[in-house]
Amino acid sequence: MDLRKIKKLIELLEDSELSEIEISEGEESIRLSRSLNNSALPTSIETENKKEKPFGLIGQIDETIDKSTEDLGNRKQIVAPMVGTFYASPDNQSKPYVEIGTKVEVGDTLCIIEAMKIFNHVEADQAGFVIKINKNSGDPVEYGEVIFVIDASDISSETNN
Repeated sequence: MDLRKIKKLIELLEDSELSEIEISEGEESIRLSRSLNNSALPTSIETENKKEKPFGLIGQIDETIDKSTEDLGNRKQIVAPMVGTFYASPDNQSKPYVEIGTKVEVGDTLCIIEAMKIFNHVEADQAGFVIKINKNSGDPVEYGEVIFVIDASDISSETNN
């Protein structure tokens, strides 16, 4: 279940008088609950897969979920959408999805972040060239940590030539 869906569920919980919501989607399920003491955010968020392994998301979820990048002119920072383990390629024998200098299009896979044995693809939300990679395969990543920087300034000059 992606973070946009989780955010929508949180908003639904905030806008209602419910104290708990539980949704199942395939092998994944999520349960959001909050105390009824006028709290604006749920007090706990849990997801579980087929084997019912709990996954806790701790901290506030705010407007930054919708912003997988931060404006830096023509450069965009791609941040980790979750806590997990960074993988540059689908397996040890494969080439990395991207390297410094790789041209990417919107929707291209940049890396995989493994969280709770679920492999989540991180995709480019802007066309451009990868100019910085801050992680190596196997490195841990934190939610919101910058993992890539993409420069779109060369894209317009390349398409005009």
